[in-house]
Amino acid sequence: MFHGMEREQSPGPSRRTILANERTQLAWWRTGLTAIAVALGVGRVVPELANSGSRWPYTLIGVGFAVYGIALIVYGTRRSRAFEAEVGGEGVGEGDAIFFVLTAAGVLLGAASAALILFS
Repeated sequence: MFHGMEREQSPGPSRRTILANERTQLAWWRTGLTAIAVALGVGRVVPELANSGSRWPYTLIGVGFAVYGIALIVYGTRRSRAFEAEVGGEGVGEGDAIFFVLTAAGVLLGAASAALILFS
């Protein structure tokens, strides 16, 4: 042991496990936001640079990337919450409410990006 000191055992998940779960959720969000950025690039920027007469393939692929990004953000959040429930997290707290607000913001911004690609 630690020179005669005993370590206390906590009944819930360790701090390292909780932090690893948060890092994983943030990685899902980063990937989702990157997909939304790619959506804007493919759906709006590339057609302008390509001077192509046909814009619909770029629009279709751009919207596909936006939907993919939204799905990644939502899945990452749901996966993280399911993991917390499985390992006996403390339930929905202030930090969880903030995560849900940020997830909703990511979804709304992704939907707005898809709308921008489709309707402008």
